[in-house]
Amino acid sequence: MPILYLLLPLSLLVVLGIGAALCWAVLTGQYDSTDEDGASILHEEDAQAPSTGAR
Repeated sequence: MPILYLLLPLSLLVVLGIGAALCWAVLTGQYDSTDEDGASILHEEDAQAPSTGAR
């Protein structure tokens, strides 16, 4: 039973830390435009096609 006096506050601190990290990430824009980076590869043009043949 005495271990609960240690584990409950410790787990509460962990939950508060995770919540603070999530709030920080949302407020600083870490989750803005999550689809944009994944779709950007589909819209890029090839820089230069490799040439086939003698130089």
